[in-house]
Amino acid sequence: MNDILRTEDLSKRFGRTPVLDRVTLEVSEGSVYALVGPNGAGKTTTIKILMNIIEPTAGRAEVLGADSRHLLPRHFAQIGYVSENQELPEWMTVEYFLNYLEPFYPAWDGERARGLLDQFSLPRSRKLKHLSRGMRMKAALVSSLAYRPRLLVLDEPFSGLDPFVRDELIDGLVESAEQTTILISSHDLTEIESFASHVGYLDHGRLQFSDDMSSLAKRFREIEVTLDAPRALPTEWPPTWLRAETSSTVVRFVDSRFDEARTLEEVRRLFGEDARMAANPMPLRAIFVTLAKSSRAAA
Repeated sequence: MNDILRTEDLSKRFGRTPVLDRVTLEVSEGSVYALVGPNGAGKTTTIKILMNIIEPTAGRAEVLGADSRHLLPRHFAQIGYVSENQELPEWMTVEYFLNYLEPFYPAWDGERARGLLDQFSLPRSRKLKHLSRGMRMKAALVSSLAYRPRLLVLDEPFSGLDPFVRDELIDGLVESAEQTTILISSHDLTEIESFASHVGYLDHGRLQFSDDMSSLAKRFREIEVTLDAPRALPTEWPPTWLRAETSSTVVRFVDSRFDEARTLEEVRRLFGEDARMAANPMPLRAIFVTLAKSSRAAA
C-alpha cells in the first residue's frame, strides 16, 4: 500500500517550548490510523501541520504525496477535515450549508449528501447555530463525506459527546468511508479500538510507537507471576517490564515486548524455576494508561 500521509523528523516549537520532537510516522492508504496520547502530547499540532494550518519548525510532512506547506486546491478537494473546535457559518441552515459547499468540490455527490442527512437524522431547515454539539459534528462530518475524500482527518471528533451520538458517528464513519483513509485523534480509546486498524502513541511530543492494532495487542500483556513464597522484586529489571507491583506471593507487571517463550524464560531466571506465569491480553485503554503512568514516573 502507498503512504497517504508521511512525516519525517517533524518538529515544532512555540517560542522556547518544544511541542513536537522529530516525529516520523507513515499512514498507509486505506487504513484507519488513531493518533493517541495525553493532553498536550502534540496530536492537534501534528494534524494542524499536516493540514497546513501551521508550519513546522523543522522536518517534513507530506499529504497525498505533496509537501504539506504547498497543498493546492486539488489536494484539499480530496481531503475531509473535522475538528472539535471547527467553526461553522452559524447563520446558514444545514441544507444551505451543504449547497454552499457543493461548487467547491468537483466530486460532490448530492445524493450521498442527502442520504447522510437522513442517516444522521439532521434537520435540513434548522440553522447551524441552533444545533446541539452532537448535531453540529454530524453536519461537519456530512460536509466532509459528501465528496468521497481520499483522506478524512478527524481531530477529537467525539469530545464531549454522549455515547449514543458517538456510536452514530462511528457507525457513519464505518459505513460511509469504505474508500477513505482516516486519521483520527481522540481520547475515546474504547471507541477507537472498535474500528482503528493502526495506532500511534504520542507523549511529550515524541512518537513512542506506531503499530497495527493486531501487532500492538500481541506485544502488550499484563503478566502475573505466582511464587511459592514472598520475595522482594529483583534489582535487575528488564526495561520493557512496566508498572511492577508485588503483593505477598504475586508479582504483576506489564510486558511491552511480550514473547511467551522469552518472557517465561526471563521470569524463571529472575524468580526461580518454580515461578508460574499467566499472561493476559490488554485493551487499548489499559495500554494507554500504562504508558502514560510509566512516562510520568520516569519524568
